[in-house]
Amino acid sequence: MLLKIHPENPGTRQIRKVVEVLEKGGVIICPTDTVYAMGCDIKATHAIEKIARFKGTDPKNPDMSLIFHDMSQLSEYTIIKDNNIFKLLKRNLPGPFTFIVKANNQIPKMFRNRKKTVGIRIPKNNIILEIVRELGRPLITTSIHDRNEIIEYTTDPELIYERYRDMVDLVINGGYGNNEPSTVVDCTGEEPVIVRQGLGTLEF
Repeated sequence: MLLKIHPENPGTRQIRKVVEVLEKGGVIICPTDTVYAMGCDIKATHAIEKIARFKGTDPKNPDMSLIFHDMSQLSEYTIIKDNNIFKLLKRNLPGPFTFIVKANNQIPKMFRNRKKTVGIRIPKNNIILEIVRELGRPLITTSIHDRNEIIEYTTDPELIYERYRDMVDLVINGGYGNNEPSTVVDCTGEEPVIVRQGLGTLEF
C-alpha cells in the first residue's frame, strides 16, 4: 500500500491506518527529516528479524536506530545519567541526529546482553513523530539505501514503493526525502564524538 500523508499536517485517519499496520507486526517505509527509513514496532520481533535479513545484518544484533516522539520517552529505554549529555540531546532534538547512548534492559531480547548501546532519533518530521506518538512506543528503523553506487539514498517515495512494495506492508508518501543521512554522535565515552557527519550542525 502507498499512503499519501501531508508532511506538515498529517491526517489523524492516515496516521491511525499506519499504526494499525505496525500493531499487527507490519513493516513500513516512512519519511524522516533526513532519508526515508524502513521500520517497525519495537515489540514486533518477527518484523525486526525481517528488516535485519533484508539489510543483511544479524537478526540477533541488528544495526538499527530507535525513533522516539519526544525526550520524555528516552528514560524508558536508555540510560542517560550525564546531565551534559542530556542537555546536548535537548539542544539538538528534534533534528537530523542519531545519538548513540547506553541502553537499559527494556530493549528487546535480541538487543539485551548483545547490545549495550542504542542509536536514538527524534526527527524533525511531523509524520513520523505523530506515528510514534499514536503507537505509544518507539519504532526501530534503518535507512533505505539506493542500489545505485553513485546515488546513496532514494528520495522519491513513488520509486521507493515500486522497489519495495513486495517486501513491506506500507510505504508512506510524505514528499521527497533528503539524500543525506543523519549526523551520528557517540555519547558513550567521556566526551561526545561525531562518528559520521551528515545533515545538521551539532550545537555543543
